[in-house]
Amino acid sequence: MNTAHPDFDVMAASRSRHHAIVIGSGFGGMASAIRLAAKGYRVTLLEKLDALGGRAYTYEQDGFKFDGGPTIVTVPELFQELWTLCDRRLEDDIDLRLMNPFYRIRFDDGKIFDYTGDKEENLRQIRDYNPRDAEGYERYLKASADRHKVGFALLDKPFSTFGQLLRFAPDLVRLRGDQSVYKLVSRFIKDDYLRMAVSFHPLLIGGNPFTASSLYSLISHLEVTGGVWSAMGGTGRIVEAMGNLMKSQGTTIRLNAEVDQITAESGRVTGVRLKNGEQLDAELVISNADAAWTYRQLLSETKRRKWTDKRVDKAHFSNGLFVWYFGTNKQYHDIPHHSIVLGPRYKGLLTDIFRHKRMTDDFSLYLHRPTATDPSMAPDGCDTFYALVPVPHLDSGTDWTTYAEIFRQAVEARLEATMIPELGKHLATSLMLTPLDFQNRLNSVKGAGFSFEPRITQSAYFRPHNESEEVKGLYLVGAGTHPGAGMPAVLSSAKVIDNLIPAVAYAH
Repeated sequence: MNTAHPDFDVMAASRSRHHAIVIGSGFGGMASAIRLAAKGYRVTLLEKLDALGGRAYTYEQDGFKFDGGPTIVTVPELFQELWTLCDRRLEDDIDLRLMNPFYRIRFDDGKIFDYTGDKEENLRQIRDYNPRDAEGYERYLKASADRHKVGFALLDKPFSTFGQLLRFAPDLVRLRGDQSVYKLVSRFIKDDYLRMAVSFHPLLIGGNPFTASSLYSLISHLEVTGGVWSAMGGTGRIVEAMGNLMKSQGTTIRLNAEVDQITAESGRVTGVRLKNGEQLDAELVISNADAAWTYRQLLSETKRRKWTDKRVDKAHFSNGLFVWYFGTNKQYHDIPHHSIVLGPRYKGLLTDIFRHKRMTDDFSLYLHRPTATDPSMAPDGCDTFYALVPVPHLDSGTDWTTYAEIFRQAVEARLEATMIPELGKHLATSLMLTPLDFQNRLNSVKGAGFSFEPRITQSAYFRPHNESEEVKGLYLVGAGTHPGAGMPAVLSSAKVIDNLIPAVAYAH
């Protein structure tokens, strides 16, 4: 247990008096529950669905197991911290495997780039495309490392005041945070293929490489220095293990328990009211629900000064996601764990998705084949896949109730033509998730896959704060608050409130 705070024993002795409620069981919510319990809180975690995970929910169908969304593990140390708080070792519960390649990138004309953790191998491939870009790539990695040095150190620091932003401003100016990731990459790399291969990373966290701040290039440094990992048993195995950690701490986990309202009196949180009318009292509430949903729906009965419905409506939201989960009755041994299948357009496609909110038929996609690493994710002799396609969020006006199957067929055709020959003949099971499901099932405003879009005007201080600006005792974690989306970021959001909450809790 964490005994770093001198008042820990006092807090532990009065657990029944210090109750914290966590809304939602995504990685940010579960990490928050573990950290709060380690500080001596009596914790109740409430989950709308019938199992833990949120966007990392595990779907099972016809003997196939599908990770709901997050599949790429970087910075495993952030998980290790949680296990250490519980006097456990991560490696005793989770078997992480290093990916090689990290991603296979297939360009529209069939050219391949295997992005790996071996810099020399990357340089060899780069020289095949454009010899002069090898030196540029090394300079880009230096620029990525510079941004990592500044940006990663801020992941677990709150941006609750404008003064905190001002202290960060000189680094932001020096590192040209106003420039986009793509513009930074283009300073060093001239080949169009390689620019795509090196700049796509913001899409993994709901950002447009042409508008996301160049600070997000730190992801490249994270990957080449720390690796890209996957868990045996899928991401769902990590969710299961975190659930076991919470149970070992005495946390109460309630499934099928959807919150209707966060309740407050005189500007201070008092607890939550469930959809069934049940009132649960608590001195702290941590919302791992979508930040926009938290303010628009869960605080709809509370007067708000900053995150009003009008402000939320004016915000820029991330892209939506169409996810097709499918299994095949044969194996495709030449397909790696992670692949990216690019269409003929790059900037134009992203402009259609993020700015024009327009569906197109020349989409790009991410193909996940976990059975490349762990055959147990499918029946013997079979493969498990999902194809994830960035699409506009629900402001596109797309009627997914009728269009989902039409679009699935288009995705199937693209995969048959590029990566999986005769896919249709070997389909064994099929399941879809659309932006409409993100809205209705995951309570995501506009069906956005990653909440607020990560652009410079919606980062750090300009995102919903981890310590709510509206209600005392309410805290936010997850993709919609600081520092943003992606496993390292949402796990770090729990560290932010870990650093904030003691001063609030001990003030009673």
